[in-house]
Amino acid sequence: MTLGEFIWDRLGHFAVLGIFATAATAFLLITGTQRGVLVILLLFGGFLLLTVELRDFLKCRRHIRELESVLNGLDQKYLFTECIPKPDSACERALFEMLRRAGRDMIENVSNARAATREYKEYIESWVHEIKTPITAARLICRNADGETGRKLTAELAQIDNHVERALYYARAESPEQDFLVRRTALETIAHQAIERHRSLLLQNGVSIRTENLDAVVYTDGKWLCFILGQLLQNAVRYRNEHPLITLSAERVGSQVQLTVSDNGIGIPAHELSRVFDRGFTGTNGRLRGNSTGMGLYLCKKLAGHLEIQMDVQSPEEQGTAVTLTFPAVAGRDIL
Repeated sequence: MTLGEFIWDRLGHFAVLGIFATAATAFLLITGTQRGVLVILLLFGGFLLLTVELRDFLKCRRHIRELESVLNGLDQKYLFTECIPKPDSACERALFEMLRRAGRDMIENVSNARAATREYKEYIESWVHEIKTPITAARLICRNADGETGRKLTAELAQIDNHVERALYYARAESPEQDFLVRRTALETIAHQAIERHRSLLLQNGVSIRTENLDAVVYTDGKWLCFILGQLLQNAVRYRNEHPLITLSAERVGSQVQLTVSDNGIGIPAHELSRVFDRGFTGTNGRLRGNSTGMGLYLCKKLAGHLEIQMDVQSPEEQGTAVTLTFPAVAGRDIL
């Protein structure tokens, strides 16, 4: 609170005092009080009023700063009313009790919502692990099916598995600290894992893969990084052009490592580049090609943020797309 705001709030109070002072001065003049005495009384009254108001202003400002300090020190701001002392005046205490009751009701609702979210997340994770068993069984059955039919069923099962995996990581992204583990990771190993996981999808669509300079080491969670690369590979396949080619290359930039996944596909319109990481954004190409949920890049960006990986995309239209992952500097980290 500034002095100007304090004075503005007290304008009505000052106006009443001014009217009273004017009326008292007029009455004293009428009754024959000497002007010198009136001046002394007015100066004394003004000084007393100024002192009282200044004291109130300093007290109010100090109290607000104390409350701001309490609020800034809380990780969970909705606990504010439970952590501050009761005010002095009866009016403020009544208002404080109403706010505290409202705050407790909100805390209860937040706790219930968190419990429901936690239960839903646990159910999703359980469901994902359970559904993987019939998917694996179906893949084994497909091996005994006719050649073309078996290949088609295997490809569809791979798509189902990808959607299931995306649901699992979407649930885990809300509480990443319970799942990911940052350690020394070889980019070449993770890249080959992602490629192998999507081998059938790549072969079915005639996509060629090229790797360059992947002998770098970064500090990240290999499982999460493999999922991110898998999503980028799926996008490159979905928006492929004739003779599709995907290149995974790495380079060191100062103390950081950059991994780029580029393709020669149809690219992204320039006016849509700023929205590709938005939740549910499919874009023009997504609507034309179909089967796009707008969740892949959104989830990649979210997971990359938890891993402190900077994620950028460049895409000259009709010339392909390049997604660059910049890993944090490794200097000073312990080798695991």
